[in-house]
This record gives sequence, C-alpha cells and structure tokens, in this order.
Amino acid sequence: MKLKLTKPQIVVVAVLALLALCIVIAKKQAGANQGPGAMRRGRGGNSVVSVKTQILEETVLHGYISTNGEIESQNSVNVFPDVSGKVMETNVMLGSPVKRGDIIAYIDPSAPGQYYKKSPVYAPISGSIISTPLKNGTTVSTNTTIAIIGDIANLQVSANIPERFVAVLKTGLKADISVEAYPGVIFKATVTRVSPVVDTTSRTKEVILHFDSKDERVNAGMFGKVKLFTEDYTGQVVMPKDSLVQNGDSYFAYVVNEDSTVSKREVTLGNTVDGIVQILTGVKAGERVVVQGQTSLGDGSKIQDITNGVSR
Repeated sequence: MKLKLTKPQIVVVAVLALLALCIVIAKKQAGANQGPGAMRRGRGGNSVVSVKTQILEETVLHGYISTNGEIESQNSVNVFPDVSGKVMETNVMLGSPVKRGDIIAYIDPSAPGQYYKKSPVYAPISGSIISTPLKNGTTVSTNTTIAIIGDIANLQVSANIPERFVAVLKTGLKADISVEAYPGVIFKATVTRVSPVVDTTSRTKEVILHFDSKDERVNAGMFGKVKLFTEDYTGQVVMPKDSLVQNGDSYFAYVVNEDSTVSKREVTLGNTVDGIVQILTGVKAGERVVVQGQTSLGDGSKIQDITNGVSR
C-alpha cells in the first residue's frame, strides 16, 4: 500500500531537503575559504589572510641544458667490399656478433657474359653488426658500406648542443641520461669530448658523453634524453618565483613578522632553475616568507599561517 503525504508533510520534507542542501553548500564554501589567499575576520573585525610560508635557506641550484642524444658504440668500423658487383649472400643480420676475419657477405663481380669467383667480405674487427646489412642483389662499389661493426659493450651518447650554450661546454661535465624504455631510471654519464667547431647548418656543437658504468638495459640505437649539468649556483637563498609579486619590472616578497603581520620587500633576482629563483637582495636566510596566498596581501596585512594544515 502506497503512503500518501499530506500537504503539510510535503512542505516539511521540502524544507528539510533545502536545509540539508544549504548545509552542504556552506561546508564547501567554508572549506574553500580556508585555503591560501582566503580572508576571514579576526579579533576586532580586522581581515586575516590564510597563507602558506617557508623559512629561507641557502640552497644550491644546478643549472642544466636539456637536449636529445643518440646512444651508439664508442668504436665502430664501416665495412667495404674489395670489388664492385652485387651482394650475393649475407651471413649476418642486425645485432649479430662477429669476430675479426669472419665472412659477413659475398660479392659477385661478374659482368654480363663473364663469370668471376665471388669475393668474400671480411670483418676487420670483432664486435656486433650495428647497422642493417645490405640486401642480396644490391649493386655496390668499393666505396659502398656493406655493414657497420661496433663494440656494443662500450656505449656513448652523441648530443648536439645549441650554439648559444658553447661558452659553458667542457669535458668533465656530468649528465643524467634517460630512455623511454625505462621511465624514471637515470643513467649517469660524463662529457669526454666537445667538438672544436660549430656545425654551420644546425648551429650546434657535438658533445660525446660516456656512461659512468655499464648497464645492459642501455642499447646502441636507443634515443636518449640528456640533462647536461653546466653550473652550480651557490651562496644565495632561494624561493619559488611564482610566490613573488611583480609590479612592472620589480619583484616583491612578503616577509612574516613576529606579530603575524607581513612586510612587503622589494627583492633582486638571480638565476632561475625549474621555477626556483635565487634572491640576491631584500631577504636573508632564516626569515619566513609567504609562498602561497601572497596575491591577497598588502604591506602590514594580518595573516594566518596554514602551512602543513597547522595554523600559526
């Protein structure tokens, strides 16, 4: 049997539902008003701004260049035939190990109406085939590369660095290498050679990096991302650049006072790395500065520090 509500009962249910909705909305607004930049009334009716802060300290910033590189064998040799003709037989494939003196292919030097004994192509060094050998039937000359043999046990990274960075390039620089096959894994490398010339077409300098240790996960032919560390910036306090307030060409930080007010100070910026900037003047180590909620502040504003969810 279905129950029918009377009009007074319907009114009561509707009022209760509306009241519940108002409570939910009020809670959401209260939560939103507790984040950085939110304002509330303090004692005496003064406005108080919720902010997050940090204590300034001197931190080393590691300047770097991001580029791409090709992982390749440190030592490789192009293999050429002794005669011109056609490739008749190929005994190797990409990745095949070979020893010095192994026959990797045969060339037929015969011309129409003539017959000559096929000529073997020998591996000049031991290693592995690191380029796809030519297919049978391919016409070659003594200047044609049949295959490339390399030492895949010792790999390097070849990277091209834009011309604007050449002043900081030198041997001994450290780098982090990452490959798509192993997300989050970093392979350490060191610059062992810097090209003495700039490529006039790409306006880049080639840099060669050797891995600091061997790792079987790294293969010749892989594409690598290179993070080349160029310079360490030391001796200054740092803070997130987006925590500063900009006015024209000037930047300002809000420093927290003992009475929970803030002072607006102009600062001088230094080097920036990944959004973190050196502060050369205006603030010093040990001072507490606002890093979130600063856009709602003015000089002398009263704050509530909610860093780590704890009010100060």
